[in-house]
Amino acid sequence: MKSDTVDFPQLQFENQICFPLYSAANAVVRAYRPLLEKLDITYLQYIVLMVLWQENSLNVKKLGQRLRLDSGTLTPLLKRLEAKGFVTRSRSEQDERVRIITITKQGKALRRKARDVPLQLACTVGLPAEQGRELKQLCEQLLAALDGQS
Repeated sequence: MKSDTVDFPQLQFENQICFPLYSAANAVVRAYRPLLEKLDITYLQYIVLMVLWQENSLNVKKLGQRLRLDSGTLTPLLKRLEAKGFVTRSRSEQDERVRIITITKQGKALRRKARDVPLQLACTVGLPAEQGRELKQLCEQLLAALDGQS
């Protein structure tokens, strides 16, 4: 006998958006793993580096906001990147409580090695470019809507 979710279709597993979204995000991160292992970085280190390749230098708070990462996740991540020589962490001259993260010459050199990662991932995923752009836009809309809830 089936459960009484027929009376509550909103509770049926097949009708949920959360699980496919969660599973897809995890699958994408797993797909990045072999590509990034060649560079000796993790996915989270990669996204930090992508921001720093654009910005060169950023304080930890702004970096965390941009990446939607809390300091408990970001601090050890930045320490590991510093230990690898990809970033430096320093104190702000204006406010010593503020930590500034700056990409190093070695970190900038990694950018050239990482340049094919997005294309390799796109080939792995196999979505046409237009669908990839649409998916990105939908995810951004979802995040914006959820940001409005807090």
